[in-house]
Amino acid sequence: MSALLNPPQREAIRYLDGPCLVIAGAGSGKTRVITHKIVHLIDAGIRASTIGAITFTNKAAGEMAERLKPMLAQRGLRESRGGGAQRDAEDAGSPLPTVCTFHSLGVRMLRRDGTALGLKRNFSILDADDAASIVQQALGTTDRKLARSAMHRISLWKNGLIEPDAAIDVAANEAERQIARAYREYAATLQAYQALDFDDLIRLPVRLLREHDEVLRAWRERLRYLLVDEYQDTNACQYELLKLLVGPRAAFTAVGDDDQSIYGWRGATLENLERLSTDFPQLRVIKLEQNYRSSLNILNAANRLISNNPKLHDKRLWSEHGTGDPIKVMPCDDDELEAEDVVMRLQAMKFERRAKYADFAILYRGNHQARVIEQMLRKEKIPYVLSGGQSFFDRAEIRDLVAYLRLIANDDDDPAFIRAVTTPKRGVGTGSLAVLGTYAGERHKSMFAALFETGFEARLAPRQLGPLREFGAFLNRIRYRAEREPAAQVIDELLAAIEYRAHLFANQDDRVAAARWQNVSDFVDWMKKRAEDDGSNLVQLAQAVALFSQLDGRDEDADAVRMTTIHARKGLEYPHVFIVGCEEGMLPHRSAAETDADADADEAADATAADRNARRIEEERRLMYVAVTRAQRSLTLSWCRTRKRARERFKQSPSRFIEEMSLDARPAATATVTGAEARGKLGALRAMLANKG
Repeated sequence: MSALLNPPQREAIRYLDGPCLVIAGAGSGKTRVITHKIVHLIDAGIRASTIGAITFTNKAAGEMAERLKPMLAQRGLRESRGGGAQRDAEDAGSPLPTVCTFHSLGVRMLRRDGTALGLKRNFSILDADDAASIVQQALGTTDRKLARSAMHRISLWKNGLIEPDAAIDVAANEAERQIARAYREYAATLQAYQALDFDDLIRLPVRLLREHDEVLRAWRERLRYLLVDEYQDTNACQYELLKLLVGPRAAFTAVGDDDQSIYGWRGATLENLERLSTDFPQLRVIKLEQNYRSSLNILNAANRLISNNPKLHDKRLWSEHGTGDPIKVMPCDDDELEAEDVVMRLQAMKFERRAKYADFAILYRGNHQARVIEQMLRKEKIPYVLSGGQSFFDRAEIRDLVAYLRLIANDDDDPAFIRAVTTPKRGVGTGSLAVLGTYAGERHKSMFAALFETGFEARLAPRQLGPLREFGAFLNRIRYRAEREPAAQVIDELLAAIEYRAHLFANQDDRVAAARWQNVSDFVDWMKKRAEDDGSNLVQLAQAVALFSQLDGRDEDADAVRMTTIHARKGLEYPHVFIVGCEEGMLPHRSAAETDADADADEAADATAADRNARRIEEERRLMYVAVTRAQRSLTLSWCRTRKRARERFKQSPSRFIEEMSLDARPAATATVTGAEARGKLGALRAMLANKG
């Protein structure tokens, strides 16, 4: 093991005498440190099933578990049948460590001990779309965008452990007070439904551990040593959960990098790194500065860039990979020419370096930048994978239909029941559902099962009970037929019975409704073909739909150019990276750049506001740092002299970050790519490739 590790990595792995913070620079081998430390803990006599490794994404947890498998197998620790390293080791009777996300850990805690908070064991978890629908009703608006904005504000309150009544007190203005009132109604509705949203999966475990000492003691015994990945991305709620779990023993290792903290907009706070030293005075800090990913040219630019931010823990990345290619800066006349030149350079590099398309990534600040680049890639017949955009299965109209399919497959699915029974509207209001949810919670049954019980009849007036029972009877008829009749026939009659097409045209303008109905028709045609090919009925097809939706648009193994936002690519790396739109107002984003300029212009600007603006620019700088450090061998930055917004063209200036990296944003005027030059170069490249073929 030692031969694979550098001295700081070995120190981080072997240190077991107290709390440890590992400042892991980009590409410095932090996952290697975490996995090797788990093995070292086991070798030191700590029972594997009492070790927990927590990260932020299922993908990261899965990769960590896969790396651990062979290392644990050498010590006689293997997956039990039907188990896995990501399950709760003790629940599964498995000897393996628990490797999971924060939210899956929260689910395990609440499934096991949530009855102490009045939760039924099979509580429902609402996705963001269903949660936003409830907030929309609480606000009394049809504006979906407003509801999502309110949901974001509520999420920040929950992540800050601010309850509804306290939210009203801290609301900054009348608009926030309106959201706080909606928050109170939203929380009451979720409680009645016996449902949780994503933020509750952390907030409620904190409450559980705070209010029930016996539960706290039990979980501290179950997880005697914790390792936390991407610690800089934790919010106040996650920090409190960790602090409660580790307790006075403080047996933990936190791994993170203050220079890669880019999720402040969703509640992550760098203050958690500072709080560690205060809350755990004996904290050992170890820095990983050797980079195993990038060339020196890339690392030196990244170091110069991030040196403009204040430092919690100063570090400087270095590498043994050699100088590498010079970083290229491409000024372009406009965004269309930027797309042409990026694609032209990408094709040339692929040919010259005999690379794969999968070796290339095109990164941008916002999803709206992708369209013009996608068009050029399609024109040149270059395969690409778009990450971070909306999946077909995420569209509201598809989710509406999928809710019915989920219920056909499993009538205990409460979130699907709530969505289906209210879409299209059939006289079932929030009040009726709240009463049903409360009754179902008391009976420890699903909402669908509870609505048929005699005891429920006394809870609602006949006019409220009628629509619920009618829906239940309708669903039972559909389920009966779905098991026995051809899928194509049943699904057509389902759509006709709920009058979904009429629902779309009644609630949208004709153009939008027609587009959404076409999406539904395409989805139905796809399901019919699938049923015909597989010989499956609608119940079997419904059971598979969830898996299809998870796989949609996520072929990470394809030989294709990766197109994605910078936020979505954190933690990944590529041989060749293009960062487009390196302009003021784009990167840094307009909201940060403009407030920064305003604060500079007004000497009397409020100090708190100026500090907030400075923090926004610092986070944008960290975002650029993350983008730059994704590159292994070559890095190309592009910016446009003009960019189109809302049918108008606006003059642009290069991002301040280019100058901070000591790069020349304005090469000789002849270096600017014109339309004729870009098309000429593309034509010459096509001819060259054709001759080689």
